[in-house]
Amino acid sequence: MRKTLLIAALAATALPLPVMAQRAAPPTAPAVDASVAALRDAALKDDVAYDIIEGLTTEVGPRPAGTEAEARARDWAVNKLTALGFKNVHIETTSMSVWQRGEETAEVVSPFPQKLRLAALGGSGATSAKGLTAEIVYFPTFADLQRAPEGSLTGKIAFVSNAMVATQDGSSYGAFGSARFVGPGIAAQKGAAAIIVRSIGSDHGRGPHTGQTNFPKGVAPIPAAALSTSDADNLSRMMARGKPVTLRLLLTPRQTGMHDTGNVIADVPGTDPSAGIVLVGGHLDSWDLGTGALDDAAGVAITAAAAKRLLDGPAPRRTVRVVWFGDEETGGTGALAYFDAHKDERHVIAAESDFGADRVWRVEFNLPESAKPVGDRVASALAPLGIVRGTALGGDGADIAPLIRSGVAGIDLNQSGLRYFDYHHTPEDTLERIDPEQLRQNVAAWTAMLAITANAPEDIGPVKPR
Repeated sequence: MRKTLLIAALAATALPLPVMAQRAAPPTAPAVDASVAALRDAALKDDVAYDIIEGLTTEVGPRPAGTEAEARARDWAVNKLTALGFKNVHIETTSMSVWQRGEETAEVVSPFPQKLRLAALGGSGATSAKGLTAEIVYFPTFADLQRAPEGSLTGKIAFVSNAMVATQDGSSYGAFGSARFVGPGIAAQKGAAAIIVRSIGSDHGRGPHTGQTNFPKGVAPIPAAALSTSDADNLSRMMARGKPVTLRLLLTPRQTGMHDTGNVIADVPGTDPSAGIVLVGGHLDSWDLGTGALDDAAGVAITAAAAKRLLDGPAPRRTVRVVWFGDEETGGTGALAYFDAHKDERHVIAAESDFGADRVWRVEFNLPESAKPVGDRVASALAPLGIVRGTALGGDGADIAPLIRSGVAGIDLNQSGLRYFDYHHTPEDTLERIDPEQLRQNVAAWTAMLAITANAPEDIGPVKPR
């Protein structure tokens, strides 16, 4: 049998390749400008980004939107960006409604008494000061909750246990995140007294993942919290025993009224004002459980460090604007405020970093036909960094969404999401999660992108508004 297979295999090598295996050669990639390559390669030794993350997480720490800590972060940012040499550094404030975390505990009362670890979701309602004790209604998936009959949850605590898995592109966050994004509102409409969800994360630990939830207009917020993934799995096993499970839940968050949030803006001035603005950045605010190193000190650091490399060289043709947005996490107040204040300025490209600090693996574009060569040159410059060109439209990011919707072109530098959701919105989002070498690869990628787009001779006009 082995001899027969070997002869057949050797014979097969003499045959022409099947039609399906024959592929046309890809288009010839444009050469990379030597000055761009030099900037890119020098950025692989960058220390500015790590210094920003270390300083922001150490000297400010958690930065919930609309709080005194976020105000300190804005002042810190102005001092740092000014010291780095950026021009026109300033703060633009606006106001927002602020939710504040309170006490949060949970324990199974029966039939298997034990404490659970959880965190209230942003926008959650509160139990009474004495807490809430009620029977759990179990939903293995978000779709199961959606199918629950109206009124079937009256007086009960809903529990949704859908388990997110890690994916390189982060797509599973959107697929499983609905349990957090809108699940509490649906549970409230079906009569639930409260809801707990398995944290939207890919880890298997006891640190819960917080995050914002949204209740429909006219629906009173109910207590809503995320269990750590480990505790949620344990609770699922309890439910599988077939006995009624009773939970005691205490959540005491509150709304504290209107407070300031704001954007920090800094420029690398261009030589041709008519050529427009290339806007890059991330968000300054963070959740309160960790110190917001990955989400999103890394994003503001990466984009500022890349822009700094242009600042230290010949002035680019276009102005490169760095924006550290306020209130991305709880509603996007900063993004809307920036758009309202600057919508009459000519922005030609917007790009955001808000997915941690692991290596960039893909670049995607949404450019007008006249600027297609710009994307080709960017893709060529990024290839030596191990970055492939994707086929989807670029322009993702909550902070740049208003600009993108208006027709501004977008570029995405997609980072690997394989470990990001292990730490996202958890107590573990700290400086120790930052890999310096992967961080430098990010800076190099953003530097190359900025060097090309900010100096491109092509007109970068608007694209079809989304």
